[in-house]
Amino acid sequence: MPHGGIPGANVALIVQKYGGSSVADAESIKRVAKRIVDARRAGHDVVVAVSAMGDTTDELLDLAAQVAPIPAPRELDMLLSSGERISMALLAMAIHSMGFEARSFTGSQAGMITDATHGAARIVDVTPVRLREALDEGAIVIVAGFQGFNRDTRDITTLGRGGSDTTAVALAAALEADVCEIYSDVDGIFTADPRVVPKARKLGVVSAEEMLELAANGAKVLYIRAVEYARRHGVLIHSRSTFSSSVGTYVLGPGMTLPDGESGEEMEEPIVAGVATDLSQAKITVIGVPDVPGKAAEIFKVIAKSGANVDMIVQNVSAATTGRTDISFTLPKTDAATALKALAGDQAEIGFLSLVHDDQIGKLSVVGAGMRTHSGVSATLFEALSIAGINIEMISTSEIRISVVVRGDDLAEAARVVHTAYGLDGDSDAVVHAGTGR
Repeated sequence: MPHGGIPGANVALIVQKYGGSSVADAESIKRVAKRIVDARRAGHDVVVAVSAMGDTTDELLDLAAQVAPIPAPRELDMLLSSGERISMALLAMAIHSMGFEARSFTGSQAGMITDATHGAARIVDVTPVRLREALDEGAIVIVAGFQGFNRDTRDITTLGRGGSDTTAVALAAALEADVCEIYSDVDGIFTADPRVVPKARKLGVVSAEEMLELAANGAKVLYIRAVEYARRHGVLIHSRSTFSSSVGTYVLGPGMTLPDGESGEEMEEPIVAGVATDLSQAKITVIGVPDVPGKAAEIFKVIAKSGANVDMIVQNVSAATTGRTDISFTLPKTDAATALKALAGDQAEIGFLSLVHDDQIGKLSVVGAGMRTHSGVSATLFEALSIAGINIEMISTSEIRISVVVRGDDLAEAARVVHTAYGLDGDSDAVVHAGTGR
């Protein structure tokens, strides 16, 4: 796939994605339309994936809850998919008013074929026949993000969290675009969330591998599904701000190079690329588990059946006097009640004594491909937290990541001291334009 030809170089096919904060109101939509038209004026073909305006999706979910305690999944997808249809049509109208041809398409019209899972559908194929025809006829193409179509049921589906990012990347892959520009209200990928760590610096380049770890551990600028899809299909992602024309951050997959005329700030692999924070998890401790083979397996089979997604696990040393141990694990707060109920239901069979639920925790993760070849990375982390008087409750590692659980109240301070300890601080505070980072 070609990676040259970004604005400033040759003519290119560009896929752009605009999040809810970028199209929150009429003025924002007109500003986005101007940016799209500017790219078209430069001679590029442009395909745009767009999210619902502002908080529209949340408002529709609230409305659904008011009329039905448990909305039917098929009808909920029909309802939620309307949010993106509103913004795509308005954006196309704004582009028309600027004298350029634009055509809007729903996910199904754009050929986004998914499985039949309502609310969290996976893309199985993209057949962008109508989009190619529109591009060949000189039109700017606007596609409703977050939605698709299942061939067997012939129903509308939605893709779940990060759906519009994933739509954009899937379109870029299918159309063999030169770049997929993901626009949000921040200037790119930072060494930490600038709302938590004001001295965070924007990265010129980050590897897809590092971005996957950052996204999985709390970084919200790009969603993990979109990054994984891009890595698998060789799509070059450029994370940029709707509010600025400056170059953002390129996410490079295996074997990728920067586009013509662009240079990364750090071509040599840094030891630590960034620090991610996550306040969305809870901790459950199973107290007094009989310390015999198979008990951990029983516990996590029960949790798996409940549908909860476990992250970190720690088992304490068995107490010699009782022959029992404690097992702690973290999971999304939204899964905690279901997991607790499932475990309580099997308490007698498993033989543990009690359960403790703690939803006041925070997870801090340090990510960097350079960890593979540098010693002392963990020592720096633990020393920084120790000097700040911040207690570590759990530790988990991968080849390029170290994660720790601390008190939720300590998380922001922990992120700042660790960011400083790794020499990641910038000379001045990062600019945050608006909103939430989406």
